[in-house]
Amino acid sequence: MTAATPRTGAGLETTEVPPGPPAPRQAHDPRTPVARGLTRALPVAPALVLLLLFLAGPIAYCAYIAFTDLQLTGQAHSSFVGLANFRRAFGDAEFLNAVWLTLVFTVVSSLLGQNTLGLALATLMQRASKPVRTLTGGIVITAWVLPEVVAGFLLYAFFRREGTLNAVLDWLHLPSQNWLFTLPILAVSFANVWRGTAFSMLVYSAALNEIPQEITEAAEVDGAGGWRRMWHITLPMIRRSIGTNLMLNTLQTLSVFGLIWVMTRGGPGNKSQTLPLFMYEQAFQNSMIGYGTAVALLLLLVGSLFSLVYLRLLRTEV
Repeated sequence: MTAATPRTGAGLETTEVPPGPPAPRQAHDPRTPVARGLTRALPVAPALVLLLLFLAGPIAYCAYIAFTDLQLTGQAHSSFVGLANFRRAFGDAEFLNAVWLTLVFTVVSSLLGQNTLGLALATLMQRASKPVRTLTGGIVITAWVLPEVVAGFLLYAFFRREGTLNAVLDWLHLPSQNWLFTLPILAVSFANVWRGTAFSMLVYSAALNEIPQEITEAAEVDGAGGWRRMWHITLPMIRRSIGTNLMLNTLQTLSVFGLIWVMTRGGPGNKSQTLPLFMYEQAFQNSMIGYGTAVALLLLLVGSLFSLVYLRLLRTEV
């Protein structure tokens, strides 16, 4: 390869330029796209097999059982009944009562209780001294790590007729009552708030620490009070954390069983019988596995609807 370069003088001279190294060639992969995809998926194949075996398989089998009349006792063979179990559920007053109590329990204990109290504790601990933060965090997290059955017995002892709450009310000369009999759904909702607030507090503490200090200080210089900073700065900047916390708390609250079972067993009557307890009663106490599984699928549908709402919130950019 030669290049002609003009020079001043009588004529033009040409200068030899040595050839450079050849451009590297891309190695040709003889495999088809399908083969390359299978090769990339090979490392996750064991996890996929386990998910299909222990998660998707049982869910598919439960979905099948929900359309049968399978029972635990007194039945040699089950038969396919179609949507009969679902029609029975929506015509059952006890099922509709369980749906209503589940919504009350979820809204009071998760959306209002754990979410609001967790945010309040995280905000207050931002400005508290280190000993106060350590003491408060230790107390709240201890309630969270207690086994559900142990927490249920503690709250049962707190709310029962001869329990701690009534002893305090009597000492203050205030009227007492049997809280587990008169207001059972609110009692178990408070118990769930007491036990689960720590998770919300930890989520919001991490989110608040990510807010740049310069923004908060600038708002203070501009004269914004605490409530205005919370409404116009803090909440918009932690919106995604709020959505994540609400989704996880809601799904966990919808599946609470042991806490309510230990405290009230769904009673008195069915005044605190949420969907998990109603499902357990129909499937294992009344031996109607098909009907109980249909109720479980409806509970799964309720959780899916809540998840879709929160995922929509998480997609919204701040």
